Amino acid sequence: MNSEKSIRFLKRILLVEDSPRDAELALHALAAHNLANEVLHLHDGAEALDYLYRRGEFSGRANGNPAVILLDLKMPRVDGLEVLRQIKGEPALATIPVVVMTSSREDRDLQAAYGLGVNAYVVKPMKFRDFIDAVKQVGAFWAILNEPPPGSVPRGDQRGE
Repeated sequence: MNSEKSIRFLKRILLVEDSPRDAELALHALAAHNLANEVLHLHDGAEALDYLYRRGEFSGRANGNPAVILLDLKMPRVDGLEVLRQIKGEPALATIPVVVMTSSREDRDLQAAYGLGVNAYVVKPMKFRDFIDAVKQVGAFWAILNEPPPGSVPRGDQRGE
């Protein structure tokens, strides 16, 4: 299969982050890792839910779920835990891998996220280089190495097969 057709079936990475600085760093890190997946930056939890449920400006988007959601916890309008609660409570969305990327090391946030079914919880490193490296590793694992759930990508078109 040619690479152009393979790339067409690569699933988006959703970055849900309200901090312009952290979003810019994450986008830079994912681009620097040369991932072919499109990265869509959503600014808060309400926008993420609109995307996932195809509401508002996203009502005409193509069917299908993202490869992974990189989700901040502390956001305006709808926080990350509520987004996670809705994703994992909706059968059509529940298999989407969700990685919380937050500055919070609080036990209650960790317990709440894992209790709701988060796939991974990453505390954002404070140092620029460490933050970039963490995002690269998370992106590479979930977008390249992780095998997506059955039916989420057409079988014959998955990863150039």
